[in-house]
Amino acid sequence: MAGRWIEQWDPEDETFWREKGERIARRNLIFSVLSEHIGFCVWSLWSVMVLFMGPEYGIDPAGKFFLIAVGTLVGALIRVPYAFAVARFGGRNWTVFSALMLLAPTIAAYAVMEPGTSYSTFMAVAVLTGVGGGNFASSMTNINSFFPLRKKGWALGVNAGGGNIGVAVVQLIGLLVISTAGATNPRIVLGVYIPLVILSAVCAALFMDNLAPVKNDTGAAKEAARDAHTWIMSFLYIGTFGSFIGYSFAFGLVLTTQFGRTPLQAASLTFIGPLLGSLIRPIGGLLADRLGGARVTLWNFLLMAAATGVVVTASVSESLPVFLAGFIALFVLTGIGNGSTYKMIPGIFQTKALAKGLTGEAAAAHGRRLSGASMGLIGAAGALGGLGINLAFRQSFLTGGTGTAAFAAFLGFYAVCSVVTWAVYLRRPAAVQAPAGTGSEAPSETEPQLSYARV
Repeated sequence: MAGRWIEQWDPEDETFWREKGERIARRNLIFSVLSEHIGFCVWSLWSVMVLFMGPEYGIDPAGKFFLIAVGTLVGALIRVPYAFAVARFGGRNWTVFSALMLLAPTIAAYAVMEPGTSYSTFMAVAVLTGVGGGNFASSMTNINSFFPLRKKGWALGVNAGGGNIGVAVVQLIGLLVISTAGATNPRIVLGVYIPLVILSAVCAALFMDNLAPVKNDTGAAKEAARDAHTWIMSFLYIGTFGSFIGYSFAFGLVLTTQFGRTPLQAASLTFIGPLLGSLIRPIGGLLADRLGGARVTLWNFLLMAAATGVVVTASVSESLPVFLAGFIALFVLTGIGNGSTYKMIPGIFQTKALAKGLTGEAAAAHGRRLSGASMGLIGAAGALGGLGINLAFRQSFLTGGTGTAAFAAFLGFYAVCSVVTWAVYLRRPAAVQAPAGTGSEAPSETEPQLSYARV
């Protein structure tokens, strides 16, 4: 693909940004959102397909949770190469290719979605849907390069939120099909997405750009992988995005299995949480821009633990209204946390650049270099959290017949995330120049200590 290449790009230059950069960046953001949105829809397909799989399919709840889990796993692992593909092939070029790749799982599911198909065939098709999860990493890495640091929280929040909402949209389409054509017509859902996949690829080809200055930097990748902050943020992102994607994929199946809802009843509820969590993600980014990502993230995890406590109580008492209230609150909080954690990443690395004596564009370039390299790893780790949630639900239902044990484990995890956020990014005295494990020496008395409270 020849593509359209922009040879010079300096979003931190306010004159460049005002006269030229902002218009181009926003155009690329719009069509990046479209492509990522369709990617999330395809990645989420099996959260909807399992609602169509009645007794005639011969698959128990544990088997359905596993179908969802394998797509989550592949989507997580593929995020790493997808993140580096943007610099290798160009953001526009890779968006076109990755969009067209979504045809494979969609057409394959259309071909096999009927009773009598073997479980191994369903597993193979579910694996293919993982390519939709990879779109997130390439899209976020690409948009991170287009926007200045002061706008990243908003831009990354909009980009990710527009993608995340694909989970709710595909579930809404599933609800529409079940309520009108019945639970025996899953192919209608799949047929809707084939032309939409093609549309997203065409729009990317016509309206997006490649940034020539964005190059893969193996040194940056290695440096990001050695930096403890990459793995600390990966851990926190498991708590936010991992929760969002895991709950989104499992919500309908929990309702049908634990609370005895019919496919139509479950479908009429499952889209609400992912929809609210997606819409509020940009708000999380904006709050982080104004108040500091670390502060927003800490309070968010504390509230997530409280909401999970409500869900555990409702699960034990079998109260569906209380369960729904707590679970939907969790979705909203995952959206806020997704926005605040992704805002933290570029801020952390730019703060470290300033501590090294870099200033102005040099510090900003260093921050972009390492944050871009780290985002693929962090995004992959976060998606693995979704795998963990579905496996935890599978085990909880196998052993206890309910999701209570899984929710209790999630509550403990959010408590740990709260402690980590406070200890690393907010505790006084401020965090030192490099946390243990980065390979850097401890600072001397004359070296500055760093505060990450505003990242």
